[in-house]
Amino acid sequence: MQIQVTFRHVEPSEAVKEYAREKVGKLEKYLDGPVEANITLSVEKHRHDADVNVIASGLKIHGRETTGDLFSAIDLVMDKLEKQVRRYRDKLKNLGRNSRKGEEMSFKVDVFEADSFTEPEPKMVQSHKLTAKPMDVDEAAMQLDLSEDDFLVFINARTGAMNVIYRRGDGEFGLIEPQ
Repeated sequence: MQIQVTFRHVEPSEAVKEYAREKVGKLEKYLDGPVEANITLSVEKHRHDADVNVIASGLKIHGRETTGDLFSAIDLVMDKLEKQVRRYRDKLKNLGRNSRKGEEMSFKVDVFEADSFTEPEPKMVQSHKLTAKPMDVDEAAMQLDLSEDDFLVFINARTGAMNVIYRRGDGEFGLIEPQ
């Protein structure tokens, strides 16, 4: 497990750093595959923030807590993350993940400026390479619900086609399926 601790607006403390690493390390028992965790600890006046991002086998979870003490902020954010991971694991058990077949597919996403469509050749602003994993629509909705992303591209395990699930303005999810 790779754990990176960053301090902002506060002197780095080895005791706080080890405490955060120990707490985040406990998540490894719930997660499969390589796990990467980024912990950002910051202090602004009397607000002590703990912001944790964990990435493991395509699962992205994020938690943030603010209290009057860094140690309690770390404890509270870890309680949040542990709850999210346990909920994710329980849903996977209910979906029967082991019956799924298929391979991951890589694809490229290009973002264009709106003004560039009036020109003959659109101008690319940003480009990302993503990996689409095979999963059920329910699992994709759960993954999107756990993340702060607006959309998730995945391979539908039942049809084998690439699908996009997105968060609508009203908080519900929408699904784009090719014909």
